[in-house]
Amino acid sequence: MKYFLQLVVIIFISSILTGCLYPEDKLKQNQVPYADQVASVQSVVNQYKNDNNGLLPIKTRDMTTPIYQKYPIDFNLLSPRYIAEPPGNAYESGGVYIYVLVDVETNPTVKLLDLRITEKISELNMRVEIYRATNGYAPFKDQLETNVFTLDYSKLGLEEEPYVVSPFTGKNLPLMITNTNEIFVDYRMDLYEFLEKYNHTYKSGDDIRNILVENSMFVPSNSLPYTIDDQQEPIFLNK
Repeated sequence: MKYFLQLVVIIFISSILTGCLYPEDKLKQNQVPYADQVASVQSVVNQYKNDNNGLLPIKTRDMTTPIYQKYPIDFNLLSPRYIAEPPGNAYESGGVYIYVLVDVETNPTVKLLDLRITEKISELNMRVEIYRATNGYAPFKDQLETNVFTLDYSKLGLEEEPYVVSPFTGKNLPLMITNTNEIFVDYRMDLYEFLEKYNHTYKSGDDIRNILVENSMFVPSNSLPYTIDDQQEPIFLNK
């Protein structure tokens, strides 16, 4: 219990320091996903690849890392030869996005991972761990799918249901927990909107998350795989 209380204090102090170190206008600038910044990083990644026999400027991650978080760009390999410094909205510059690559085998493409989502989940994870340490189990509520549940947020000391803001649609997306106590974002609302809006050839059994990636600057971090049912609506993909 002492360990978790120490974590709470550290996170609280860090949030205060962040607010003190960056003026308000700087903080807002670091939270804007500028398309020209993504395009600029794409250009230097392409140049690096051409100059290095197809190698990509990425950090090494474990093979078990989720696919959309697996290939973060290593700006140390790009600066200063290819780029003066990371974009202002990049994590390395105090921003809220991690620049990642998708489709690395055939068409390496730069996308953004919203760190505010992972930070929100980390905060919630801490609450869940405190609850588990006391009760021996996580605060599961309603079953959404086999081994996937909603959270009983009241048992975590929260007055409102926790959510994250979607980088794809701006909607408030709910969070859920698996039987292995992992917390994920429920992207079904976003997927439904994108399936309606964009042409696709997905069929039942396909992982449909890439429709979000192909039609935006972002990746769906902290996500489970999804597919479609017979009515072309998003459902969890059981593997």
